[in-house]
Amino acid sequence: MNPKLLQDLLMIAPMAALFLISLIPLTIKVINFNREPKAFFTLIYGFIGLAFAIGLTASLEGTKKTAFSNAVIMDGISVWGSYLVYGITAVSLMLAFDHAATRGKQFAEFLFLMVSSACGMVVLLMANDLIVTFLGIETMSLCLYILVAMSKEEVLSKEAAFKYFVIGSFASAILLYGIAFIYGTVGSTYFPEIAAAAPKLINTNRLFLVGFAMVILGLGFKVAMFPLHAWAPDVYQGAATPVTAFMSTAVKVATFASFLRLFNSEALGSAPRILEIMQWLAVLTIIVGNIAAVMQDNLKRMLAYSSIAHSGYILVGLIAAGFGENFKWGATGVMFYLFSYSLMTLGSFALIALLEDKEDIKVNVQNLKGLAHHHPVLALSLSVLMLSLAGIPPTLGFFGKFYIFSAAIEQDMYWLVFWGVIGSVISVYFYLRPVVYMYMSEAGEDSRIKVTHYQTRFALIASAVLILVLGLFSSTILQAVQRSVENMF
Repeated sequence: MNPKLLQDLLMIAPMAALFLISLIPLTIKVINFNREPKAFFTLIYGFIGLAFAIGLTASLEGTKKTAFSNAVIMDGISVWGSYLVYGITAVSLMLAFDHAATRGKQFAEFLFLMVSSACGMVVLLMANDLIVTFLGIETMSLCLYILVAMSKEEVLSKEAAFKYFVIGSFASAILLYGIAFIYGTVGSTYFPEIAAAAPKLINTNRLFLVGFAMVILGLGFKVAMFPLHAWAPDVYQGAATPVTAFMSTAVKVATFASFLRLFNSEALGSAPRILEIMQWLAVLTIIVGNIAAVMQDNLKRMLAYSSIAHSGYILVGLIAAGFGENFKWGATGVMFYLFSYSLMTLGSFALIALLEDKEDIKVNVQNLKGLAHHHPVLALSLSVLMLSLAGIPPTLGFFGKFYIFSAAIEQDMYWLVFWGVIGSVISVYFYLRPVVYMYMSEAGEDSRIKVTHYQTRFALIASAVLILVLGLFSSTILQAVQRSVENMF
C-alpha cells in the first residue's frame, strides 16, 4: 500500500473505528430477523467504539499532521475537540439507555445515528477545507434530523424534526453559496489559503465579503446565533432529552472549532465593519437568549434559551481571537468554555431525563417543588450546575466566563464585556428559580417521581462533582487547553 495513503487512513482511523463498531448492533439485528438486540449489549458496543476512538486519537496527539492533500488536519483543536465529542456522546448514550423515549425497539438504530453524527462532528473538527467542513456539517445534521424525529412522542418531536430540517436546509444553502463566493474570489477553499488572501480581499472585494458573511451565517445557525436562533427552543423541547443534551453540546464544540479555523486570519483585525457586526451579533445573542429564558416555565425551553445566550458568550471569545492581536489566548478561552459548558449542560439535562418517566411528559420549573426533601443529592447536584451556568465562583462556569472576558478585555473590547456581564446578571434570576423551588417550596404532586435510572443519576452527580473539583484546578485545565491551541501553529 502507498505509505502516504496509509498515513492518511491512520488519520481518520478513530472515526472509522467508531463508525464500524456502531454497525455491529445494527448488523446483528438484521441477521436476527429484525429482532432488537438487548439494549445493554448495544450500549457496550457503543462504549467499545468510543474507547477505540479515544485510544487512536491519543496515539495521534502531539504533532501537527495533515492528510488527503491537506484537506484534513490533526492538531490541538482537533484532538481536544474530539475528546469532548467522544465524552459527550458517551454521556448521551447513557442517558438514552435509561430514557423512555429512546430505549426500545430502535435503540440499535439510535446508537448508530448518534455515533454517525459524532463522526460528522469529528470530520468538522479536523476540516482544513470549506468543502470538508460542509461534508462534516451535513453528516452531523442529517443524523440529528432523524434522531429528533425518532422520539415516541408523536406531536412535538415530528414538528421539531420538520422545522429543524427545513430551516437547517436553508442554512446549508447559505453556507454553500458562501463557499462558492469565496472560491470564486480566492480560487481555493483551504483555510490557510483563504487566510493568506483575506488581507487583500477583505476591504476591496465585495463578493469575498458577502461569501465570508454567508459562511458565518451558515455556521451561526448550528450554534443558534441571533438572528438564526428561533428554531432552538422548539427543537430542544420536541426532541428526546438525551438527543437534546447531545445536540446542545457536541454541535457547539464542533461548530465553534470550525469558526476558530475560519477566524484564524490577521486580516480580520483590519476589517472594522465585520468586527462591529460580529459584536452586535454576540450582544444580541446574549441579551435575547437571557431575556427569553426569564419568561420560560418549561425547563427544556429555559435551557434552550440559555444555550443561545451561551453561544453569545462563546462569540465574545471568538471575536477576541479573530479580531485581536492574541489569537491563541482567545481560542484558549473558547475551547475552555466549551468544555465547561458541555459538562454543565449535560448534567442539567440528566436531571430533566430523570423526571421524565414517560416519553411525552413536560417538566416545568414547578415540578421541582420539594425535590430537596425527597432527593437531596440530586437537588444539590442541580443547584451546583445552575450556579455554574450562572457563573458563580468557584464553579467551573465562573472561570469559563472569566477567561472569555479576560481575552476580550486584553483586546480592549470593554463594550462587549459590559454586555456579557449584563447578560450574566440577568441569567442569575432564571438559574436560581429551580434552586428556590427545590429548597424553599413545599413538595407538590410531581416531587415524588421515581428515580431509578442509575446511569443518568451517575451522569448528574458526576458532572456536579467535576464542576466543583475542576473549578478549583481550573488553571491546570486552562494550561492543557492552551498547549493544545498552540499546537495549531
